Amino acid sequence: MWSLLSVLSLAAVVFAQKDPHWQQGRSAIVHLFEWKFDDIAAECERFLAPMGYAGVQTSPVNEYLELAERGRPWWERYQPISYKIASRSGDENSFASMVKRCNAVGVRIYVDVVFNHMSGNWANAHGYGGSTADTFNEQYYAVPYGPGDFHSTCTVDNYQDANNIRNCELTGLHDLNQGSDYVRGKVIEFLNKLVDLGVAGFRVDAAKHMWPADLQYIYSQVKDLSTNHGFPSGTRPFFYQEVIDLGGEAVKKTEYTGFGTVTEFKYGAELGNAFRGNNPIKYLKNFGPEWGLLDSASAFVFVDNHDNQRGHGAGGASILTYKNAKLYKMAVAFMLSWPYGIPRVMSSFAFDNTDAGPPADGSGNIMSVTVNSDNTCGNGWVCEHRWRQIYNMIAFRNEVEGTSMNDWWDDGNKQISYCRGGKGFIAFNNEFNTDFKQTRQTCLSAGTYCDIISGSKENGRCTGKSINVGNDGTAYIEILSSEDDGVLAIHAGSKL
Repeated sequence: MWSLLSVLSLAAVVFAQKDPHWQQGRSAIVHLFEWKFDDIAAECERFLAPMGYAGVQTSPVNEYLELAERGRPWWERYQPISYKIASRSGDENSFASMVKRCNAVGVRIYVDVVFNHMSGNWANAHGYGGSTADTFNEQYYAVPYGPGDFHSTCTVDNYQDANNIRNCELTGLHDLNQGSDYVRGKVIEFLNKLVDLGVAGFRVDAAKHMWPADLQYIYSQVKDLSTNHGFPSGTRPFFYQEVIDLGGEAVKKTEYTGFGTVTEFKYGAELGNAFRGNNPIKYLKNFGPEWGLLDSASAFVFVDNHDNQRGHGAGGASILTYKNAKLYKMAVAFMLSWPYGIPRVMSSFAFDNTDAGPPADGSGNIMSVTVNSDNTCGNGWVCEHRWRQIYNMIAFRNEVEGTSMNDWWDDGNKQISYCRGGKGFIAFNNEFNTDFKQTRQTCLSAGTYCDIISGSKENGRCTGKSINVGNDGTAYIEILSSEDDGVLAIHAGSKL
């Protein structure tokens, strides 16, 4: 009996750490990459909560090297110098205020945490919060860490060797030994501080480069979420772990699913291949584990992320980004309409140089996000999450929650449509020279619906296309290949 109870208890913890704790009726996390804390708080209140977004992933909040001589690249955030909350996004007070304000409107906060490593070697190393380090001798005084807290100075250069992947330095970043009780204690202390401040969970950077048993132990010692911030007693933090596994390497993503979800990089790579036309979208009918993807409950999914939109990480040339706007919106619409995984929407700043940091003034201070009259962003911020075609698909996903995919149709190539129960219908035209002109089963009740891609339902009328659904649930659907968007979507909430 004790053994059975232990197994059931462990299973409950595993499931709990895969629960993002979204408020009912909301879905999807948005990565507000490099945003300031005050701007995130304002965005939670003015846009994310009203539009049905469930949570925000922040960039790393701990103190990192200030690399002014390199032009303050985005990747300086991944060169930790201490676990103080001190970054270009703000200090601990502004972080705490942001978490409180976002939780107050039901938008959860997930922090990108970096504890596989500290920084690489830099002369005169100093952090944004004033800390210093002797990086060449692995002395990080503000933690403190010393040479005995790191693995040997070998280099990760053999992805067929798990020991090399997990015990050596990734691109020169000093590799912490998570098997050490002292290192574990410092990491747990940092994560617990964030829990006390009200966060709902963590994106664990470079999890692939840490031993699963070490991570499982660290997670097990992190506190339950704070009841002071509205979480029910006994609620476990949500963990999603960065494990790049496209197959053929020694480290497998399935090694990490026993204690959290895992970033499913194959998802975005395959969607990119499909919508770029390399693999006709008709094959997406069974998109999920049959494609070699993780089970849905363990999969954290996205079309692109801050790494691979710059050509780093996994996916290569197949990855779609805001720079491929039409195809990108189609892929995101598929992600948000397809019943698989825990989705994250990317929100970028514009870049041409892949090292470029966020929009900043002459003193290196991040510039605030400005909002235009049409809800788009200015000041160099792309804000894909504010594109109508994306935020309206958040509403679609929320409307069809709890339903499965049904009534799939395809033309044998690059045109598809399907229903989500009796609550939603979506169609895609990925043909570059052929129009979509079909009468399709929408699975919706008779009436007039607003297409939420070409427009919205506003003040009792459609600002875009109107779709008339007959008594038999069918409707004539038209998506011209010349249109700006290759998607049409309607749902119960868009009915006039």
